[in-house]
Amino acid sequence: MLADISLAQIPDAFREPVIKKVETADRAAFKRQYRDIIWTGMGMQGATTMDHLPTSELRARFQALYGNPTQTLEHLVNSPDFRAAECVQFEYWFVVNDSIPIMVLDIDGPFTNGLVYGVASRYIDVMPGIKRALSNKMMGVREMGEYTDYFFSPERNEWYEVSYRDGRFNNKKIDRPARFPRFNF
Repeated sequence: MLADISLAQIPDAFREPVIKKVETADRAAFKRQYRDIIWTGMGMQGATTMDHLPTSELRARFQALYGNPTQTLEHLVNSPDFRAAECVQFEYWFVVNDSIPIMVLDIDGPFTNGLVYGVASRYIDVMPGIKRALSNKMMGVREMGEYTDYFFSPERNEWYEVSYRDGRFNNKKIDRPARFPRFNF
């Protein structure tokens, strides 16, 4: 009888993963805990609906589901070893099922579709299911969250204020924000 099946009897492959966002204040602890991880993008290649959406829309969906990113360009720029190649608009870090670390970030700010995934290589076999679950959660968002981010495009050598406000996406080219005084290439 189906009613007698406990959650413990359901194979892991069929369980909905528990995805917890790493808060900005917890970045150092996350880095310490997973410092020996070998990161890869393998296992995340299977296309989902998310992969075809503009990154700006995905950012608004993440904002609605998980709040502010774990890390933005503003957090990275002040690091002593910061390089132009690290110019991302946002990063969301997660721990899945209390043990699997995942990083999700934009590819080229607001100018592309989809995201880049960094996962612990030893978990690549479960990544397709986790990516599908994350995509399903993202596509379930009915009201996107408002945000304002800054992005520097090394290829264009230009700054942008990227936002979603009042139901509208906006990528506004701007001068270097005063909050990034050390930012020179």
